[in-house]
Amino acid sequence: MICSNASAQSLSAAGKIKNVPDYPAQAGTTQGFAKGSDISWLSEMEASGYEFFNKAGVRQDIFLTLKEQGMNAMRLRVWVNPVDGWNGLPDVLAKAQRAKQAGMRIMIDFHYSDTWADPAHQTKPAAWSQHSIAELRTDIAQHTSATLLALRDAGITPEWVQVGNETNDGMLWDSARPSKSADNMKNYAELTTSAYDAVKQVFPATLVIVHLANCHNNEGFRWIFDGLKKHGGKFDVIGASSYPLEAPGHTWQSANNACLANLNDMTDRYQVPVMVTEVGTPWDHPQAKAILSDVIAKVRSVSQNRGLGVIYWEAQAYKNWKGYSFGAFDSTGKPTEALDAFLH
Repeated sequence: MICSNASAQSLSAAGKIKNVPDYPAQAGTTQGFAKGSDISWLSEMEASGYEFFNKAGVRQDIFLTLKEQGMNAMRLRVWVNPVDGWNGLPDVLAKAQRAKQAGMRIMIDFHYSDTWADPAHQTKPAAWSQHSIAELRTDIAQHTSATLLALRDAGITPEWVQVGNETNDGMLWDSARPSKSADNMKNYAELTTSAYDAVKQVFPATLVIVHLANCHNNEGFRWIFDGLKKHGGKFDVIGASSYPLEAPGHTWQSANNACLANLNDMTDRYQVPVMVTEVGTPWDHPQAKAILSDVIAKVRSVSQNRGLGVIYWEAQAYKNWKGYSFGAFDSTGKPTEALDAFLH
């Protein structure tokens, strides 16, 4: 399904967006510390009638508002064959075109599923459900390559590509679920390498991220990344999700401290840069700005300047969209004080 947005932007035959705003230039949009948001729900929200406003209450393009709030990067998830089309290739291309037009850096987040992939769900796409591990390596390579070739043909070069989403226990369960058997860590490493190689064949300079949830959990990170290294798994960057108010047994302060300690351990242990590719707080939490400011400061302080950036998860979500209360816009569609953390 090709998804259109509320302002009736469209793709021309040449793959260019028509009727887009004239965005002002912003320093730091092609290098340096990344500050951004996953905005994958955007087209679906717009199709449902949602509108977005700046802090003054003026309706305007969401990308312009996010740039005004200090953001320079956008993250987009990719599902293989989603039932309703959202997050499928046409939808991803349309959003990526808008992000490029806005001068945003782009991260592509492959879930390798027809729906949500996270620590509790890593369901194989229906079309791959009966495939062997050898066939799954081919499936992942072909899906990754086809998606990225379509982006390249549209003139879009992602700066980062995630090969899997929150793969704390591998992906494509149960074929590559390490907790099920020792062989499955090897399978997971092979699938990760297959995806990595596919990315590099299309975009040699793009950084490939392996992403886990629970930034505060060093033991879990060591288990996965030691396993990947043991079996030759390839990655350029370690990505983490950090939801400080949801870390069991932690205050938000101690969760952030544990996250920083883990990120420092990751970059020292594996000699790669790190990034928080998901962060979030309740939109109306009185300390939301302080929590986010602290996360950003801690990632900036990672040893050897190896903290690459911080990406909010669906900042534009509001009015309890799909039951999600961790967006950073208020009930009227304006950015909250939380997003001011990205200004500094």
